[in-house]
Amino acid sequence: MAEGLELAGVRIQRNGAALVGLDHHVRPGEVLTVMGPSGVGKSTLLAFVTGTLSSDFSATGEVRLDGVDITHLPPERRRVGILFQDDLLFPHLSVADNLAFGLAPEGSRSARRAKVEAALADIELAGFGPRDPATLSGGQKARVALMRMLLAEPQALLLDEAFSGLDASLRTQMRDLVFGRARRLNLPVLMVTHDADDATAAGGPVVELTGR
Repeated sequence: MAEGLELAGVRIQRNGAALVGLDHHVRPGEVLTVMGPSGVGKSTLLAFVTGTLSSDFSATGEVRLDGVDITHLPPERRRVGILFQDDLLFPHLSVADNLAFGLAPEGSRSARRAKVEAALADIELAGFGPRDPATLSGGQKARVALMRMLLAEPQALLLDEAFSGLDASLRTQMRDLVFGRARRLNLPVLMVTHDADDATAAGGPVVELTGR
């Protein structure tokens, strides 16, 4: 069984026009960067991997995660986490409740609370649980969004321009945090970005989509 994320013969078309063609094996802890201009199909590729591809597109090929074909599983069963440019925290929930949303439903209330408190401490936000997400800085929101996704225990991580909304110093910090966690947890990472510096920081293979 091959570990990691495999994109086997993935071909995506729209109205008969080829958008994406990719064959790649992303090993645990490795980051595959997919680059290309806007509209070339980068986010479309991620939608195929997560199972949220619009019916406007047609696709062939397989997505395998740790040797298991997940191509036709519903999104909630794929065990794939994704981070976007926007943090997408729930504004009506506290920071702690946002994190708890990532947890599996089983377990006692006290056990879940303990996991949330440990997660906050892990991202240097101890005591921030009762806070309204609107009171957090951009970097703090990004860390909470990352930890919420990790609490769901994904087996692969997708990054959709995840760092592009941050200023230069925060961008460097979040790259280090995300890539470091992925290596530590042995998560294969598929990142789409416009920024060559993201690819350099990731240190893995780079694929250019041209839209031909």
